[in-house]
Amino acid sequence: MSTVALENVVKRFGTFTAVHQTSLEMDDGEFVTLLGPSGCGKTTNLRMIAGLLDPTEGNILINGQRINDVPIHKRNLGIVFQNYALFPHKTVAENVAFGLKYRDVSRAEMEERVRRALDLVQLPDSGAKYPKALSGGQQQRIALARAIVIEPSVLLLDEPLSALDANLREDMRIELKRIQDRIGVTTVFVTHDQSEALAMSDKIVVMSAGHVEQVGTPEEVYNAPGSEFVANFLGASNILDGTCEQADGTAVLIDVPLLGRITVPRAKAPAVRPGAGAKLVLRAEKLVLAGEDARKEDTISIPGVVETVDYQGQAVRYFVRSGETQLQAINMIDERPFAKGQPVSLHFRQRDCAALGAE
Repeated sequence: MSTVALENVVKRFGTFTAVHQTSLEMDDGEFVTLLGPSGCGKTTNLRMIAGLLDPTEGNILINGQRINDVPIHKRNLGIVFQNYALFPHKTVAENVAFGLKYRDVSRAEMEERVRRALDLVQLPDSGAKYPKALSGGQQQRIALARAIVIEPSVLLLDEPLSALDANLREDMRIELKRIQDRIGVTTVFVTHDQSEALAMSDKIVVMSAGHVEQVGTPEEVYNAPGSEFVANFLGASNILDGTCEQADGTAVLIDVPLLGRITVPRAKAPAVRPGAGAKLVLRAEKLVLAGEDARKEDTISIPGVVETVDYQGQAVRYFVRSGETQLQAINMIDERPFAKGQPVSLHFRQRDCAALGAE
Protein backbone atom coordinates (compact mmCIF):
# COMPACT_ATOMS: atom_id res chain seq x y z
CA MET A 1 0.00 0.00 0.00
CA SER A 2 1.07 3.58 -0.55
CA THR A 3 0.58 7.11 0.60
CA VAL A 4 -0.11 9.86 -1.91
CA ALA A 5 0.53 13.56 -1.36
CA LEU A 6 0.10 16.74 -3.33
CA GLU A 7 2.20 19.69 -2.16
CA ASN A 8 1.13 23.16 -3.32
CA VAL A 9 0.22 21.81 -6.74
CA VAL A 10 -0.79 24.30 -9.44
CA LYS A 11 -1.86 23.49 -12.99
CA ARG A 12 -2.21 26.15 -15.65
CA PHE A 13 -3.33 25.83 -19.24
CA GLY A 14 -2.06 29.03 -20.80
CA THR A 15 -3.55 31.87 -18.77
CA PHE A 16 -6.23 29.63 -17.20
CA THR A 17 -5.50 28.12 -13.79
CA ALA A 18 -7.29 24.79 -13.46
CA VAL A 19 -5.84 23.88 -10.04
CA HIS A 20 -4.87 26.43 -7.39
CA GLN A 21 -2.26 25.63 -4.70
CA THR A 22 -3.67 22.20 -3.81
CA SER A 23 -2.18 20.28 -0.89
CA LEU A 24 -3.61 16.87 0.03
CA GLU A 25 -2.55 13.76 1.93
CA MET A 26 -3.96 10.29 1.25
CA ASP A 27 -3.06 7.52 3.68
CA ASP A 28 -2.31 3.85 3.08
CA GLY A 29 -5.40 1.97 1.94
CA GLU A 30 -7.69 5.00 2.00
CA PHE A 31 -10.53 5.45 -0.45
CA VAL A 32 -10.33 9.17 -1.25
CA THR A 33 -12.91 10.86 -3.45
CA LEU A 34 -12.34 14.09 -5.37
CA LEU A 35 -15.87 15.50 -5.57
CA GLY A 36 -17.18 18.53 -7.39
CA PRO A 37 -18.95 19.87 -10.48
CA SER A 38 -17.56 19.73 -14.01
CA GLY A 39 -14.53 21.96 -14.44
CA CYS A 40 -13.62 22.11 -10.74
CA GLY A 41 -10.18 20.51 -11.24
CA LYS A 42 -10.79 17.03 -9.82
CA THR A 43 -9.87 15.12 -12.99
CA THR A 44 -6.89 17.42 -13.57
CA ASN A 45 -5.55 16.43 -10.14
CA LEU A 46 -6.06 12.74 -10.90
CA ARG A 47 -4.33 13.05 -14.28
CA MET A 48 -1.35 14.75 -12.63
CA ILE A 49 -1.08 11.88 -10.13
CA ALA A 50 -1.25 9.46 -13.06
CA GLY A 51 1.46 11.25 -15.02
CA LEU A 52 -0.86 12.16 -17.89
CA LEU A 53 -0.36 15.85 -17.07
CA ASP A 54 2.60 17.66 -15.57
CA PRO A 55 2.01 20.08 -12.69
CA THR A 56 2.96 23.67 -13.40
CA GLU A 57 4.10 24.10 -9.80
CA GLY A 58 4.39 21.94 -6.71
CA ASN A 59 5.18 18.30 -6.04
CA ILE A 60 3.39 14.96 -6.27
CA LEU A 61 4.68 12.24 -3.98
CA ILE A 62 4.04 8.51 -3.55
CA ASN A 63 5.45 7.00 -0.38
CA GLY A 64 7.35 10.23 0.20
CA GLN A 65 9.14 10.08 -3.16
CA ARG A 66 8.68 12.93 -5.65
CA ILE A 67 7.33 11.49 -8.92
CA ASN A 68 6.86 14.62 -11.04
CA ASP A 69 9.49 13.41 -13.51
CA VAL A 70 8.68 9.69 -13.34
CA PRO A 71 6.95 8.50 -16.55
CA ILE A 72 3.49 6.98 -16.26
CA HIS A 73 4.60 3.41 -17.00
CA LYS A 74 7.03 3.49 -14.05
CA ARG A 75 4.57 4.77 -11.44
CA ASN A 76 2.88 1.37 -10.88
CA LEU A 77 -0.62 2.82 -11.03
CA GLY A 78 -3.88 1.11 -11.93
CA ILE A 79 -6.22 3.39 -13.87
CA VAL A 80 -9.88 2.95 -14.82
CA PHE A 81 -11.33 5.57 -17.16
CA GLN A 82 -14.93 6.61 -17.73
CA ASN A 83 -15.11 4.80 -21.09
CA TYR A 84 -13.20 1.69 -19.79
CA ALA A 85 -10.79 1.81 -22.84
CA LEU A 86 -10.92 -1.94 -23.48
CA PHE A 87 -9.32 -3.30 -26.65
CA PRO A 88 -12.21 -4.61 -28.80
CA HIS A 89 -9.98 -7.00 -30.80
CA LYS A 90 -8.55 -8.69 -27.69
CA THR A 91 -10.28 -11.23 -25.47
CA VAL A 92 -11.15 -10.44 -21.88
CA ALA A 93 -8.13 -12.41 -20.66
CA GLU A 94 -5.86 -10.56 -23.10
CA ASN A 95 -7.28 -7.22 -21.97
CA VAL A 96 -6.71 -8.03 -18.31
CA ALA A 97 -3.17 -9.32 -18.98
CA PHE A 98 -2.15 -6.31 -21.06
CA GLY A 99 -0.31 -4.47 -18.26
CA LEU A 100 1.60 -7.62 -17.27
CA LYS A 101 3.27 -7.93 -20.67
CA TYR A 102 5.62 -5.08 -19.79
CA ARG A 103 6.58 -6.53 -16.41
CA ASP A 104 8.90 -9.39 -15.54
CA VAL A 105 6.11 -11.94 -15.18
CA SER A 106 6.22 -15.53 -16.45
CA ARG A 107 3.38 -16.88 -18.57
CA ALA A 108 2.26 -19.19 -15.77
CA GLU A 109 2.17 -16.37 -13.24
CA MET A 110 0.41 -14.12 -15.75
CA GLU A 111 -2.34 -16.70 -16.26
CA GLU A 112 -2.72 -17.18 -12.51
CA ARG A 113 -2.94 -13.43 -11.82
CA VAL A 114 -5.50 -12.96 -14.59
CA ARG A 115 -7.54 -15.81 -13.13
CA ARG A 116 -7.42 -14.26 -9.65
CA ALA A 117 -8.39 -10.84 -10.99
CA LEU A 118 -11.38 -12.24 -12.87
CA ASP A 119 -12.44 -14.17 -9.76
CA LEU A 120 -12.20 -10.97 -7.71
CA VAL A 121 -14.55 -9.08 -10.05
CA GLN A 122 -16.86 -12.13 -10.16
CA LEU A 123 -16.41 -12.89 -13.87
CA PRO A 124 -14.37 -16.12 -13.65
CA ASP A 125 -15.61 -17.72 -16.90
CA SER A 126 -15.36 -14.72 -19.22
CA GLY A 127 -11.71 -14.90 -20.25
CA ALA A 128 -12.37 -16.16 -23.79
CA LYS A 129 -15.09 -13.59 -24.54
CA TYR A 130 -14.63 -10.29 -26.35
CA PRO A 131 -15.71 -6.93 -24.86
CA LYS A 132 -18.60 -6.55 -27.32
CA ALA A 133 -20.23 -9.63 -25.79
CA LEU A 134 -20.30 -8.03 -22.32
CA SER A 135 -22.77 -5.65 -20.73
CA GLY A 136 -21.69 -2.20 -19.56
CA GLY A 137 -21.38 -3.40 -15.98
CA GLN A 138 -19.30 -6.39 -17.03
CA GLN A 139 -17.01 -4.20 -19.13
CA GLN A 140 -16.51 -1.97 -16.11
CA ARG A 141 -15.50 -5.01 -14.05
CA ILE A 142 -13.01 -6.09 -16.72
CA ALA A 143 -11.47 -2.60 -16.77
CA LEU A 144 -11.13 -2.83 -12.98
CA ALA A 145 -9.57 -6.31 -13.24
CA ARG A 146 -7.02 -4.98 -15.75
CA ALA A 147 -6.16 -2.15 -13.33
CA ILE A 148 -5.67 -4.36 -10.26
CA VAL A 149 -3.94 -7.35 -11.91
CA ILE A 150 -0.64 -5.44 -11.92
CA GLU A 151 -0.90 -5.08 -8.12
CA PRO A 152 -0.70 -1.29 -8.29
CA SER A 153 0.58 0.98 -5.55
CA VAL A 154 -2.36 3.31 -6.16
CA LEU A 155 -5.68 2.80 -7.96
CA LEU A 156 -7.05 5.80 -9.90
CA LEU A 157 -10.73 5.82 -10.90
CA ASP A 158 -11.97 8.58 -13.22
CA GLU A 159 -15.80 8.56 -12.99
CA PRO A 160 -15.93 4.82 -13.79
CA LEU A 161 -19.64 4.49 -12.96
CA SER A 162 -21.03 7.46 -14.89
CA ALA A 163 -21.78 5.46 -18.08
CA LEU A 164 -24.00 2.98 -16.21
CA ASP A 165 -27.75 3.28 -15.64
CA ALA A 166 -28.94 4.27 -12.17
CA ASN A 167 -29.72 0.81 -10.75
CA LEU A 168 -26.53 -0.79 -12.05
CA ARG A 169 -24.50 2.18 -10.81
CA GLU A 170 -25.73 1.59 -7.26
CA ASP A 171 -24.89 -2.11 -7.47
CA MET A 172 -21.45 -1.43 -8.91
CA ARG A 173 -20.49 1.17 -6.31
CA ILE A 174 -21.11 -1.46 -3.61
CA GLU A 175 -19.09 -4.00 -5.58
CA LEU A 176 -16.27 -1.54 -6.25
CA LYS A 177 -15.95 -0.67 -2.57
CA ARG A 178 -16.02 -4.38 -1.66
CA ILE A 179 -13.11 -5.05 -4.01
CA GLN A 180 -11.14 -2.05 -2.75
CA ASP A 181 -11.64 -3.14 0.86
CA ARG A 182 -10.48 -6.65 0.00
CA ILE A 183 -7.27 -5.69 -1.79
CA GLY A 184 -6.56 -2.69 0.46
CA VAL A 185 -5.11 -0.49 -2.27
CA THR A 186 -4.98 3.29 -1.82
CA THR A 187 -7.65 4.61 -4.17
CA VAL A 188 -8.35 8.03 -5.68
CA PHE A 189 -11.87 8.24 -7.08
CA VAL A 190 -13.22 11.13 -9.16
CA THR A 191 -16.96 11.83 -9.31
CA HIS A 192 -19.54 14.61 -9.44
CA ASP A 193 -22.12 12.33 -7.79
CA GLN A 194 -22.55 13.16 -4.10
CA SER A 195 -24.26 9.85 -3.27
CA GLU A 196 -21.30 7.89 -4.67
CA ALA A 197 -18.87 9.98 -2.66
CA LEU A 198 -20.81 9.67 0.59
CA ALA A 199 -21.38 5.92 0.22
CA MET A 200 -17.88 4.85 -0.79
CA SER A 201 -15.30 7.20 0.69
CA ASP A 202 -13.05 7.18 3.72
CA LYS A 203 -12.22 10.80 2.89
CA ILE A 204 -13.91 13.33 0.61
CA VAL A 205 -12.16 16.28 -1.03
CA VAL A 206 -14.81 18.78 -2.14
CA MET A 207 -13.57 21.03 -4.96
CA SER A 208 -14.86 24.16 -6.66
CA ALA A 209 -13.25 26.26 -9.41
CA GLY A 210 -9.85 24.65 -8.90
CA HIS A 211 -9.84 25.15 -5.12
CA VAL A 212 -10.25 22.63 -2.31
CA GLU A 213 -13.32 23.72 -0.34
CA GLN A 214 -13.20 21.07 2.39
CA VAL A 215 -11.55 17.76 3.27
CA GLY A 216 -13.07 15.31 5.73
CA THR A 217 -14.94 12.10 6.31
CA PRO A 218 -18.37 11.76 4.67
CA GLU A 219 -20.00 12.52 8.03
CA GLU A 220 -17.87 15.63 8.55
CA VAL A 221 -18.43 17.24 5.17
CA TYR A 222 -22.14 16.42 5.20
CA ASN A 223 -23.06 17.32 8.76
CA ALA A 224 -20.62 20.18 9.27
CA PRO A 225 -20.07 21.80 5.86
CA GLY A 226 -17.17 24.23 5.75
CA SER A 227 -18.69 26.61 3.20
CA GLU A 228 -21.98 27.51 1.58
CA PHE A 229 -20.80 25.77 -1.58
CA VAL A 230 -20.27 22.49 0.30
CA ALA A 231 -23.64 22.81 2.07
CA ASN A 232 -25.42 23.23 -1.26
CA PHE A 233 -23.41 20.72 -3.29
CA LEU A 234 -23.79 17.83 -0.85
CA GLY A 235 -27.52 17.44 -0.53
CA ALA A 236 -30.32 20.00 -0.35
CA SER A 237 -29.95 22.66 2.34
CA ASN A 238 -31.84 25.62 3.71
CA ILE A 239 -29.36 28.42 4.41
CA LEU A 240 -30.71 31.28 6.50
CA ASP A 241 -28.97 34.53 7.44
CA GLY A 242 -28.56 35.35 11.12
CA THR A 243 -26.29 36.88 13.75
CA CYS A 244 -24.12 35.11 16.28
CA GLU A 245 -25.04 36.34 19.77
CA GLN A 246 -22.91 34.02 21.90
CA ALA A 247 -20.26 31.37 21.37
CA ASP A 248 -18.09 29.19 23.57
CA GLY A 249 -16.26 25.90 23.22
CA THR A 250 -19.41 23.78 23.19
CA ALA A 251 -22.17 25.78 21.48
CA VAL A 252 -23.03 28.79 19.35
CA LEU A 253 -26.21 30.86 19.78
CA ILE A 254 -27.50 32.32 16.50
CA ASP A 255 -30.45 34.65 16.09
CA VAL A 256 -32.31 33.90 12.85
CA PRO A 257 -35.28 36.19 12.00
CA LEU A 258 -37.59 33.36 10.89
CA LEU A 259 -36.69 30.92 13.67
CA GLY A 260 -35.54 32.95 16.68
CA ARG A 261 -32.50 31.92 18.74
CA ILE A 262 -31.01 28.60 17.69
CA THR A 263 -28.26 26.76 19.60
CA VAL A 264 -25.83 24.94 17.31
CA PRO A 265 -23.12 22.54 18.55
CA ARG A 266 -19.71 24.21 18.29
CA ALA A 267 -18.38 21.27 16.23
CA LYS A 268 -20.90 22.17 13.53
CA ALA A 269 -20.08 25.90 13.59
CA PRO A 270 -16.26 26.19 13.90
CA ALA A 271 -15.90 29.51 12.05
CA VAL A 272 -18.74 31.43 13.72
CA ARG A 273 -17.76 34.33 16.01
CA PRO A 274 -19.80 36.38 18.52
CA GLY A 275 -21.17 39.63 17.18
CA ALA A 276 -20.63 38.65 13.57
CA GLY A 277 -22.99 37.58 10.83
CA ALA A 278 -23.69 33.87 10.47
CA LYS A 279 -25.60 31.48 8.24
CA LEU A 280 -27.70 28.68 9.68
CA VAL A 281 -27.62 25.43 7.65
CA LEU A 282 -30.65 23.15 7.94
CA ARG A 283 -30.59 20.04 5.78
CA ALA A 284 -33.82 19.39 3.86
CA GLU A 285 -34.24 15.88 5.28
CA LYS A 286 -33.94 17.26 8.84
CA LEU A 287 -36.98 19.53 8.33
CA VAL A 288 -40.07 17.40 8.99
CA LEU A 289 -43.60 18.29 7.87
CA ALA A 290 -46.60 17.54 10.05
CA GLY A 291 -50.23 18.61 10.29
CA GLU A 292 -50.98 22.28 10.85
CA ASP A 293 -51.45 22.00 14.62
CA ALA A 294 -49.08 19.12 15.32
CA ARG A 295 -46.70 19.38 18.24
CA LYS A 296 -43.42 17.51 18.59
CA GLU A 297 -41.30 17.44 21.74
CA ASP A 298 -37.73 18.75 21.65
CA THR A 299 -38.19 20.48 18.30
CA ILE A 300 -38.51 24.00 16.94
CA SER A 301 -41.85 24.37 15.12
CA ILE A 302 -42.89 27.00 12.59
CA PRO A 303 -46.04 27.29 10.43
CA GLY A 304 -46.00 27.10 6.64
CA VAL A 305 -47.98 26.43 3.47
CA VAL A 306 -46.96 23.85 0.86
CA GLU A 307 -46.15 25.56 -2.45
CA THR A 308 -44.69 22.69 -4.51
CA VAL A 309 -44.82 18.91 -4.20
CA ASP A 310 -42.05 16.92 -5.93
CA TYR A 311 -43.16 13.29 -5.52
CA GLN A 312 -40.27 10.80 -5.74
CA GLY A 313 -41.89 7.52 -4.72
CA GLN A 314 -40.75 6.68 -1.20
CA ALA A 315 -39.89 10.31 -0.53
CA VAL A 316 -41.30 13.72 -1.36
CA ARG A 317 -39.47 16.99 -1.77
CA TYR A 318 -41.62 19.86 -0.55
CA PHE A 319 -41.17 23.58 -1.04
CA VAL A 320 -42.93 25.34 1.81
CA ARG A 321 -43.59 29.05 2.31
CA SER A 322 -43.16 30.36 5.86
CA GLY A 323 -43.55 34.13 5.99
CA GLU A 324 -41.20 35.63 3.41
CA THR A 325 -39.01 32.54 3.28
CA GLN A 326 -39.27 29.44 1.12
CA LEU A 327 -37.91 26.26 2.73
CA GLN A 328 -37.35 22.84 1.24
CA ALA A 329 -37.94 19.57 3.04
CA ILE A 330 -37.36 15.97 1.93
CA ASN A 331 -39.53 13.50 3.87
CA MET A 332 -40.17 9.79 3.61
CA ILE A 333 -43.87 8.91 3.25
CA ASP A 334 -45.96 5.79 3.78
CA GLU A 335 -49.30 7.13 2.54
CA ARG A 336 -50.30 10.23 0.60
CA PRO A 337 -48.04 13.30 0.59
CA PHE A 338 -49.19 16.69 1.76
CA ALA A 339 -50.98 18.64 -0.98
CA LYS A 340 -50.11 21.90 -2.66
CA GLY A 341 -51.72 24.77 -0.72
CA GLN A 342 -52.08 22.73 2.49
CA PRO A 343 -51.16 24.46 5.78
CA VAL A 344 -48.50 22.51 7.66
CA SER A 345 -46.10 22.81 10.56
CA LEU A 346 -42.37 22.33 10.08
CA HIS A 347 -40.23 20.77 12.80
CA PHE A 348 -36.50 20.42 13.37
CA ARG A 349 -34.07 19.78 16.20
CA GLN A 350 -31.48 22.43 17.02
CA ARG A 351 -28.73 19.79 17.26
CA ASP A 352 -29.31 18.91 13.59
CA CYS A 353 -28.34 22.42 12.45
CA ALA A 354 -24.92 23.60 11.35
CA ALA A 355 -23.66 27.13 10.92
CA LEU A 356 -21.21 29.06 8.77
CA GLY A 357 -19.47 32.33 9.30
CA ALA A 358 -20.81 35.07 7.02
CA GLU A 359 -18.74 34.93 3.81
